[in-house]
Amino acid sequence: MDTEKRAVVLACVTMQFECDRIIKVAKQIADDTDCELRVLSVLEPTHDYTEAAWQIEYLNMVAKQFGADMTILFDKNADCAAAGFAEDNNVTRIVTGLHDGGEESFLVGFNRLLPEMPLTMVTKDNMVYSMDVCKVCS
Repeated sequence: MDTEKRAVVLACVTMQFECDRIIKVAKQIADDTDCELRVLSVLEPTHDYTEAAWQIEYLNMVAKQFGADMTILFDKNADCAAAGFAEDNNVTRIVTGLHDGGEESFLVGFNRLLPEMPLTMVTKDNMVYSMDVCKVCS
């Protein structure tokens, strides 16, 4: 029996309805690469999640439609939490929204922690950009 974990494509979403586009692209990549799809959202700890409840439910429903589990972590440092999740869950590619350009953005922080993780970004108008690490042999 094969006990090796299946490779995972991880859709990293925020609590916005339009993040369903990220899950859809991640599903396509997972299917194309024979990987499992997982969905992750990292929320900043608070006492009231009322505002996010509908978005959480909607994105969870989209994840389920594509056969994926959705995990929600509560952490002030989304990049650290996502990087730890990726390391613990055999993630081979992350799929996110477009990098906002700020030095403190999720993607900049995530890339500092896992610089060799392949990345796919999906714009709001569904343009897809993928980056892979190129290793130069000497």
